Amino acid sequence: MGGRPAPPQPLAAAAPGGTRADAALLAPAPAAAPGPLPASPPVRVRVPAVRVDAPVTAVGLDAEGWIEAPPPEDDRSAGWFTGAVTPGERGTAVVVGHVDAPGGPAVFYELGAVGRGSRIEVLRRDGRTAVFTVYGAEVVPKEGFPARRVYADSGRPELRLITCGGTYTEENGYEGNVVVSARLTDVR
Repeated sequence: MGGRPAPPQPLAAAAPGGTRADAALLAPAPAAAPGPLPASPPVRVRVPAVRVDAPVTAVGLDAEGWIEAPPPEDDRSAGWFTGAVTPGERGTAVVVGHVDAPGGPAVFYELGAVGRGSRIEVLRRDGRTAVFTVYGAEVVPKEGFPARRVYADSGRPELRLITCGGTYTEENGYEGNVVVSARLTDVR
């Protein structure tokens, strides 16, 4: 990061685990929510609240078993994890991106500022746009990453946007990940 201001971090109150006061915000999707879509790879992701409008590339797992980010030189693209469902399918789709790069802020630099109720649009290869509504944002530790909870299948179409976050040191990099959780609420 080299002296640049830190990227925004989610407020603890925005975490999807929530408190009793947050229960109404985490209610199940309304009955009018669209059903799952057939598989179709994502080609673009938009998060209007933080001015993200990025192409999406396919990514897999790295040698240590972590989801790969797009190559460092491609800091303006997001990566869809091919080991999960496509956005809009039943299950939890995962899209990752860099928070920063040697040249400055990257594609998901502002991701920590996304709040509940924000819209995420995923344009798919089949021409449809899966629209998700954010219900939580949090920073989780990389050490002991809660994969089972973050990637869990809720039985409906969900999306996780993930980037680095939390405390940063030159020695260890970021100690956590920003995780934005959203569910499918519209199809265009």
